[in-house]
Amino acid sequence: MEYDGILLGMGNPLLDISAVVDQDFLNKYEIKPNNAILAEDKHLPMYDEMAAKPTVEYIAGGATQNSIRVAQWMLQFPGATSYMGSVGKDKFGEEMKKNAQDAGVNVHYYEDETAPTGTCAVCVLDGERSLVANLSAANCYKVDHLKRPDNWALVEKAKFYYIAGFFLTVSPESIQLVAEHAAANNKIFSMNLSAPFICEFFRDPQEKALPYMDFVFGNETEARIFSKVHGWETDNVEEIALKISQWPKASGTHKRITVITQGADPVVVAEDGKVKLFPVIPLPKEKLVDTNGAGDAFVGGFLSQLVQEKPIAECVRAGCYASNVIIQRSGCTYPEKPDFA
Repeated sequence: MEYDGILLGMGNPLLDISAVVDQDFLNKYEIKPNNAILAEDKHLPMYDEMAAKPTVEYIAGGATQNSIRVAQWMLQFPGATSYMGSVGKDKFGEEMKKNAQDAGVNVHYYEDETAPTGTCAVCVLDGERSLVANLSAANCYKVDHLKRPDNWALVEKAKFYYIAGFFLTVSPESIQLVAEHAAANNKIFSMNLSAPFICEFFRDPQEKALPYMDFVFGNETEARIFSKVHGWETDNVEEIALKISQWPKASGTHKRITVITQGADPVVVAEDGKVKLFPVIPLPKEKLVDTNGAGDAFVGGFLSQLVQEKPIAECVRAGCYASNVIIQRSGCTYPEKPDFA
């Protein structure tokens, strides 16, 4: 099988500024544990405060970019993955490009002249992460960049697409173009619920993209908020996954499969009117470094097998393997080679 450019991701490239913080820090900036939000004015001073911490680390991040990097690492075929998003013309943007290219990802960034590269504060407390994203340049992605012949060629070359729900806040128009291309050409399009605020405040663009989604990823919190927003009156993750999988589809070629992670609890997979549960790899508490990128890594591992047309059970196993590796390290980082057999 030809793997060159088989998987394309689009999203918000962000430089993660990761540091261990205390409860007082979270209280000061009104941050909930294990949540993901967009920065407001009140959050802006926290970036400098975190940058001044002795434990601070800078890691190329952004949900989709994390998943694509992990898929690339699992695949070990140089150039199997491509990625588009918007960065600033600055040292952070250069650093991110180098980081992604070193990882083997074919990145085609839109470089915005007016805004700095986006950053994400990763506040780690007791191994759990809270994310506060300051999109800056990531918010400036233009659909014209996607339509440029050299970039659209990446879309045409790919057979699988993955976009985190966060990109709905930036360029729903770009998402629709790729989704419609996938449906018209019998390709696989997948997205992520990504965060409770996406399900709540970006319901319209999310619902517009949903008929095109062949795979829907998410975690239990996002699934429950999605259910609440749609008046389903159930908190049962298995029921919710099933309902999402049965949402009407734009193309009948592929059925929709919903994949919901639940931290240490089993992964829920809904397809064909049935639900299956897959156990995750147990990890002793003392081995947990931080959960930043765990969900992204799961998706990356899953996609690495999906593009090889492996069975769903094998995709889930790879997702669980990748997230298990990531949570034992700081940020969404990994060893040189995967040990997945």
